Formats: sequence, structure tokens, C-alpha cells
Amino acid sequence: MAKILLVEDEINISSFIERGLQEFGHEVFVASNGKDAWGLIEAEKFQFLILDIVVPQINGLELCKMYREKFGYQTPVVMLTALGTTEDIIKGLDAGADDYLVKPFRFLELEARIRALLRRSGVEDQPEVLLQCGDLQLDPDNRRAVRQGKNIHLTIREYRMLEYLVRHKGNAVSREDLLKYVWEDKEIERSNVVDVYVNYLRGKIDKGFKRKMIQTVTGVGYMIGG
Repeated sequence: MAKILLVEDEINISSFIERGLQEFGHEVFVASNGKDAWGLIEAEKFQFLILDIVVPQINGLELCKMYREKFGYQTPVVMLTALGTTEDIIKGLDAGADDYLVKPFRFLELEARIRALLRRSGVEDQPEVLLQCGDLQLDPDNRRAVRQGKNIHLTIREYRMLEYLVRHKGNAVSREDLLKYVWEDKEIERSNVVDVYVNYLRGKIDKGFKRKMIQTVTGVGYMIGG
């Protein structure tokens, strides 16, 4: 996985992105302004940059230009910003960005773009380690689940929910945490979508097996055993 610099001055957004990237094994450094970001750039060697344009002191466009002038074009850069006009996108790409994503965004899309750019740059050479939970094995690179040699066909959201549970195996995970990780739609926060998808998972990973893996933790959420 990659060492990533995230430049974002909105704490809720930066925390959300940082947590999501860390779940996929990335090492994440966060700066809330351009000056601090440049200090980190000069002190560390990053493999990926995510830049908001509207940040204090040195904006994302200038930061990208400075980075390209000093370090070249080897490292992928994504602009992540609320400025979404065609003119804004052209300015971002002209400044040296490889890609441009407009807020509000979906983490699944950001993750996919990061993976694509890392592959293109040759950074993502090493496959991520397989995740093991009892007789269940997950392959994060291919989003594949196998139990006792049996392939389990999952949708993207089902896989992400299962992966989150497995990465936190032995610990109770709240419905709120699952919503934040798997979905970004605020309008579904009061629905029972998590419980529905847990039932989907139970039907797929437990069907035909004596041992049931996903446990309900009363008053908290769900847990998967080791």
C-alpha cells in the first residue's frame, strides 16, 4: 500500500477519508493548510497526494504546481474539491493533477481512482495480505471471499461490510461505523439497511456451514469471531 498525503481543512471530511484509507492499509498524513502540507512534502517521500483546492495559506492548485516543479510527475495527484465547473477542472489538470473528484463524493469512487493511479505509477506492486478469520479468507485486492474452498459471491457493499467486520474481528462494530464505512448517504442513516445487509451476508457466508460467523451484539451492533 502507499504513503499518502491528504490536504483537507474540513476535519469531518479529512477524518472520514483518513479512516477509510487506513482500513485499506495506507499510511496517511493529514495537513489542514498548504504551508503544513509543504513542510510534510519536504520531510517525507509520498507515493500519492490528495489535495483540496480551497485550503489556507497555499491553495491546492499552487501546491500542486510547486510539487510538480520540484519533484516531477512520478507521484499521482488527485484534486478533491467542491469546485466543480469545467473551468475549475481544467485549472486543476493544468496545475499538474492526474485526476479530479468533486465533492460531495463517494469513498468507493475515490478508492477506485487511487488504486488505478497507483497501478499506473507502478507503486502498487505488492498485493495486500490475505485476511483470515477462522475458515473464512478474504482477498482485498480482488474483493474475493472464500470459506473452506468455496467461493462466496458478494456485491461490492456486501464485501465491504464483511471486510470491515473481518478487519475488526473479535470486536463489536456499531451500525453507525458500518454505515460510515460502507455507505456515505446521510439519508439512509436512520434506516435498517445495515441489518438487511447483515442478513444478506449471513445467508451467503453461513449457508451450508455448521458454525455461524456473524454475531449480534445487543445494544451495539455486530461482531465476527476469529
